[in-house]
Amino acid sequence: MPTAFRAAMALIVLCASTGLASAQLPKEAPARTEIFPIQSLTLSDQQFLSGDEAAGKPVTVAGEFRVAQGSGKMPVVVLMHGSSGVGPTTDAWVHEFNAMGISTFVIDGFTGRGLTVTGPNQALLGRLNLIVDIYRSLEILAKHPRVDPDRIVLMGFSRGGQATLYASLERFNKLWNKSGLQFAAYIPFYPDCSTTYRTDTDVAARPIRIFHGTPDDYNPVRSCKAFVERLKAAGRDVVLTEYPDSAHGFDSGLLGVSSVMVSANAQTVRNCHIKEGDGGVLVNGDTNAPFTYKDACVELNPHVGGNPTTAAESRKAVVEFLQALFKLG
Repeated sequence: MPTAFRAAMALIVLCASTGLASAQLPKEAPARTEIFPIQSLTLSDQQFLSGDEAAGKPVTVAGEFRVAQGSGKMPVVVLMHGSSGVGPTTDAWVHEFNAMGISTFVIDGFTGRGLTVTGPNQALLGRLNLIVDIYRSLEILAKHPRVDPDRIVLMGFSRGGQATLYASLERFNKLWNKSGLQFAAYIPFYPDCSTTYRTDTDVAARPIRIFHGTPDDYNPVRSCKAFVERLKAAGRDVVLTEYPDSAHGFDSGLLGVSSVMVSANAQTVRNCHIKEGDGGVLVNGDTNAPFTYKDACVELNPHVGGNPTTAAESRKAVVEFLQALFKLG
């Protein structure tokens, strides 16, 4: 390609990009999008619980950072996906937050590990592994010049909601969070609360806001209610908002989804009672044997589906919570 032609093309691209930057963007559009490699580890639950970092397999996952329109250091919501990976519902939340002037950091904990879904085989990745990805993302954000380190919130869905909830544990922060920061709040959507970890009521002194559906038969709300009662008894700032007629994944109603269907062959531990035993081994509380996804308590074919009404209600609740927490106008 002739040098003069390359120079002319470069000038055209520069002018076009400058024009776009100076144009009036829709408020939900980010001012800038950055893709970050996240140096993480793939660990078993036992390795995670025992803090055995040396046994972990190094892996590079990814994060998409959308810097909201505005100036200076900005608040951020970190979003952690569920068993189906990053999906369109995540985008709905990202657009909502960006429109509020809140930047977003979406973690993809699957692609770098060669995964697309874990629903039919949850043994493909440790139950707690995504927490490592979350803390490593916090290390990235801690150094970013456009991030207010005191205004970073963690939000997650299903498997990612589970990771969000338990990322609040002080013990896990001491073991794995090397960022020097703490999340300002934790917002788990329909997490699995069936596992009892040691010292799991010793959580960060930050708000925890859980959103769940009453008929959820993937991750039943009853185990979360029991955990919330234990947290409240320990004096923690936790609120569980429960929506009737709202299946697992009800916030897909933000996209207009209103049907409920079977998640074919997806595994659920809805009738399992899992607890942390000695040496970081997860134990089936009914058999006192090490828990596996081949245990009799593991069932298949839970339901998933959206509810536009409660999706809108949960969006309103999250928006109002963040407006107050971040002191937005």
